[in-house]
Amino acid sequence: MTLSVVVVDDEPLIRSGLRAIINAEPDLSVVGEAGDGAEVLPVVRRTNPDVVLMDVRMPAVDGIQATRLLLDSLDPAPRVLVVTTFENDDYVYEALRAGASGFLLKRTPPDDIIAAIRTVASSESLLFPEAIRALALAHAGAQPQPTGLDEYQLTDREREVLRLMARGLSNAEIASELILGLQTVKTHVANVLAKLHARDRTQAVIKAYESGFVPLNH
Repeated sequence: MTLSVVVVDDEPLIRSGLRAIINAEPDLSVVGEAGDGAEVLPVVRRTNPDVVLMDVRMPAVDGIQATRLLLDSLDPAPRVLVVTTFENDDYVYEALRAGASGFLLKRTPPDDIIAAIRTVASSESLLFPEAIRALALAHAGAQPQPTGLDEYQLTDREREVLRLMARGLSNAEIASELILGLQTVKTHVANVLAKLHARDRTQAVIKAYESGFVPLNH
């Protein structure tokens, strides 16, 4: 099955470079492009991609606003993978909180870009867990006091699964760690996401960090 991708960046050279990298893979295809966040929703509606590579800083409508618009307007919505120049960019963390599934640096090697697209599309594991933890740590001072996740009524097993998700373990690795069947783990992950009102693993893990459920210095 071919994964379809929309590339969003205000620099034509970046778009053409990403298009060449992606289209060189037999299972990936660029189905649309946009030069600003304002153009994203019409392009996505027309092409129905699996993943959107979203530049985080654009002159008119930035990647945060465009991500929110996509997720508010479409159900199901594509996975959003933010592309940025600086990994400690405040825009990146806000984009993740808005619903992006991960981020890439523009200097990321081509093979890693391809792997990231496949990882985000499969939603079976967290992309660059240590980078997400570092971003959450950098923004911890601006977040509310830790309250834990008691209000969400996670079971003990679901709490275990969430901690392992935060470490970046895939479903198969969680199954091995907890000596559970893969389908059982998938059910627990789905329950965690539903209870936390999280679109995917990234948003669930960010909530776990911001609530203090998973310590940022773990």
